[in-house]
Amino acid sequence: MEFTETKLEGVLLIKPDVFEDHRGEYVETYNEQLYHENGITIKFVQDDISISTRHVLRGIHGDASTWKLISCLYGKFYLVVVDCRTNSGNFGKWESFVLSDKNRQQVLVPPGYGNGHLVMSEMTIFHYKQNTNYNPEGQFTYLWNDPELDIWWPVNNPILSRRDEVGHYV
Repeated sequence: MEFTETKLEGVLLIKPDVFEDHRGEYVETYNEQLYHENGITIKFVQDDISISTRHVLRGIHGDASTWKLISCLYGKFYLVVVDCRTNSGNFGKWESFVLSDKNRQQVLVPPGYGNGHLVMSEMTIFHYKQNTNYNPEGQFTYLWNDPELDIWWPVNNPILSRRDEVGHYV
């Protein structure tokens, strides 16, 4: 397993080992001991998935206390991680990643960062582990096309929820 720092403080790109043979492949998506040995001592308490179709955009969502370990179980999506800590000198800086069932990469997102993803395949299964139970009252949402963030997305007219159309800042 390979752990790589990104340009955003605390955000890691993780490449699990993939074992392939004539039967298919095997991927260990999480091993507490291995993560701890690499300095990731987060206690995850909840796993979630979302299933979406092409051009659905979810996010940019986050809160001040939740770590997320994001991966793609099926399909392919464009993931954006944004520093939403208003007291940070890096507020508004973002980085993008393409996660898929082919590259099996994961992204570790710290508290105070928002994440959003755009589905690039016919269907995608987005998976994340988190260290807190979901609390909708503590969530923030930034508009996917917020001009101050100036995020590049691969489409101009994504399919959005009402929350993602109007934003909700905390």
